[in-house]
Amino acid sequence: MSAKPKLYYFDGRGKMESIRWLLAAAGVEFEEEFLETQDQYEKLLQGGSLLFQQVPMVEMDGMRMVQTRAILSYIAAKYNLYGKDLKERALIDMYVGGTDDLMGFILLFPFLSAEDKEKQRALIVQKATSRYFPVYEKVLKDHGQDFLVGNKFSWADVHLLEAILMVEEKKSDVLSGFPQLQAFKARISSIPAIKKFLEPGSQRKPVPDDKYVETVRRVLCMYYDVKAN
Repeated sequence: MSAKPKLYYFDGRGKMESIRWLLAAAGVEFEEEFLETQDQYEKLLQGGSLLFQQVPMVEMDGMRMVQTRAILSYIAAKYNLYGKDLKERALIDMYVGGTDDLMGFILLFPFLSAEDKEKQRALIVQKATSRYFPVYEKVLKDHGQDFLVGNKFSWADVHLLEAILMVEEKKSDVLSGFPQLQAFKARISSIPAIKKFLEPGSQRKPVPDDKYVETVRRVLCMYYDVKAN
């Protein structure tokens, strides 16, 4: 295995993007192998690399890890982004879980029909502004600290910034009613490792396009229609 973590996924965001974000936040360089054909995927399956027959898969520290949450938890713990004790870890898990729920609405978006995309866009903004962002706005306001948990940069902060930027791609002024989150976004974006990842030429992936959708469908043999929530 490579000394650097090696990521196996499509050349696009999907569930791997949060893993890219967290590795970048930890200052860890990584390599990627992009799945472009069904044969590549079948080779991983036949080789026993995909424990549950799914990607993302990450080769790291002598392991082949699958299941996105398990991979992220490992990276967060390894690079001291997971709180100082069990209570802080529980808070991080709660905040990450909520952010994951919001991201789920966004991950579905590229695979929808044009009509369903407009419905989903409205749903994403509605969920963000009425259910998820108010939680983080209140947390930041109540404790008056720079970060979500323990006044220290953590996985929860990385995940929330990723989600904020994803929602802003659907509605650019979505944070207009959330001054704490506006300041949070500016703070976290200015952290050197994050700032570097946000710059052009990094391994951060762009908004999923039709080519990405077609590649995923081709590799995974997805020929069914995806419906909006």
